[in-house]
Amino acid sequence: MAHEPIATDPHEGNSHAGNDGHDHGPHDHGEGHSHDHDHGHGHSHDGWGGKFGAAIREVFAPHSHDASDSIDGALESSAAGIRAVKISLLALGATAIAQIVIVVISGSVALLADTIHNFSDALTAIPLWIAFALSTKAATRRYTYGFGRAEDLAGLFVVAMITLSAIIAGIESIRRLINPVPIDHVGWVAAAGLVGFIGNELVAVYRIRVGRQIGSAALIADGLHARTDGFTSLAVLFGAGGVALGFPLADPIIGLVITVAILAVLRTAVRDIFRRLMDAVDPKFVDTAEAALAAEPGVTGVRSVKMRWMGHRLHADAELDIDPATSLSEAHRIAHDAEHTLTHAVPKLSSALVHAYPAGGSTEPEDHRHDVEPSHPHQH
Repeated sequence: MAHEPIATDPHEGNSHAGNDGHDHGPHDHGEGHSHDHDHGHGHSHDGWGGKFGAAIREVFAPHSHDASDSIDGALESSAAGIRAVKISLLALGATAIAQIVIVVISGSVALLADTIHNFSDALTAIPLWIAFALSTKAATRRYTYGFGRAEDLAGLFVVAMITLSAIIAGIESIRRLINPVPIDHVGWVAAAGLVGFIGNELVAVYRIRVGRQIGSAALIADGLHARTDGFTSLAVLFGAGGVALGFPLADPIIGLVITVAILAVLRTAVRDIFRRLMDAVDPKFVDTAEAALAAEPGVTGVRSVKMRWMGHRLHADAELDIDPATSLSEAHRIAHDAEHTLTHAVPKLSSALVHAYPAGGSTEPEDHRHDVEPSHPHQH
């Protein structure tokens, strides 16, 4: 026997985006739902070896639980993303100008080519800037979930550019290994490599940090892209050092090592963007949501919780069991309170749709998926 939801008016499934006047920033939610995001991993970084290993892993695969809960507001996080892109573009522009000055002084054609490469790579942040701007636009009748997924498309572009960097670095290193090319103006080349590495690594650290704060996999990937450019500049620096010490093959050998390092970074970026495109979330978010919903007064069971990222914001769909004798108005209150609880319990969650069903009813999808009752989304 098919069981309809206990409420079939517009209030049975309420999409809640936190416009109830409550601050959805970081706080202790009570009932055991405090979110400091340490999560007790059970691993330790004590000791030199542990700390060194953790530092190396952080370079190639930044440790994250999808996102921290530092910046939770949708508009605020989008603005933070745009600000990060602007600041990093200025920083990379300053780095490129410093390298151009060194090129003019040294007259090195090879160094000019590397500087142009770094400058063109810096421009890959522009698609991400556009994506963040699009994410602030309201949903339309065609794009009913908004434009947050533009961010994931920009992430694909960033992954493509990291792949291109790895290919170029590998081909150039092999070419120089087979046909060694003398390096002129070794001192100036080393100086330019140092400037490029420092500028790119500072931008990488900044982008990755902000990307974690707002929950943007694309911005983290772009930070990793800046890191690969820093690796390239580091290869220039070490290669020049090898030449100065009388070992000209140091340049292509170090270039091959850097190529492997770029591939390691690429693996992390591909994994993160692929997971977003496939609607993957940290299972701990689902655990947190289920625990919070199960603790809600009036809820007798949690049938299912599903989540998906839309850019750097999360959306959740939940199905709850409640007492079959519950009145329509009481069912609405329970669903609304559950939505409110979710937006507080799960970081980056900006909207939720909760369905309430009579306890003991069938859990088969076909028994309750045909209800098409409208809902009233509440947007910021």
